[in-house]
Amino acid sequence: MTERRPTLAQLMAEGYRLQLMRGLEERLENGGFGRVAGVDEAGRGALAGPVIAAAVVVERGALVPGVDDSKNLDAGRRERLARAISAAHPQTAVAAAPPAEVDRLNVLEATRRAMRRALAALAPPPDVALVDAVSLAGLPFPVLPVIRGDRISYAIACASILAKVERDRIMRRLDARHPQYGFARHKGYGAAAHRRALERYGPSPVHRLTFRSVLPRPAAQAAGGRR
Repeated sequence: MTERRPTLAQLMAEGYRLQLMRGLEERLENGGFGRVAGVDEAGRGALAGPVIAAAVVVERGALVPGVDDSKNLDAGRRERLARAISAAHPQTAVAAAPPAEVDRLNVLEATRRAMRRALAALAPPPDVALVDAVSLAGLPFPVLPVIRGDRISYAIACASILAKVERDRIMRRLDARHPQYGFARHKGYGAAAHRRALERYGPSPVHRLTFRSVLPRPAAQAAGGRR
């Protein structure tokens, strides 16, 4: 089935929506911050697999139609948009915090580390970065947390799509190594089928043992000394 072409009114509405999402970035650019980056993560709430962070420096005047919070998009559309984002905004970086790091630190601090790694990999560095509701320190440029940033900031939404697409690819590869858990379907989140697999097989090397749904607390404490 072919996709229906948008009407002129729909194209105009989409252009206006994207301009609204670019509002904060344009203010920063007009205020002297020439290189504005967005950063976001995927996988923070999963029971297995890494947390993935992506960072994107948005090019002035370049807008990719359809960019939105990755959670509002289906997998096929995310894949298409990820290719378009990389073409329109070629300076991107992706970084990971593996499950062992999540267990050792906690998921929020591991997320911060993945975000810092992604931003630090941008060369040259941005003048300012926008992040979805997470405070970040220790970078040589200002980082501004934006509440619900993946919905209202174009740069953060672009990063959310790249992070989600990369993490989904990783989880499909992990599914080939651990097919009994169904990672390719639920991407490591707490779906009912995933929980049943955990009950039957126990956790794999890519599960987060400090998450209560993965391992009951007494068992997790005992396993902590063996990991």
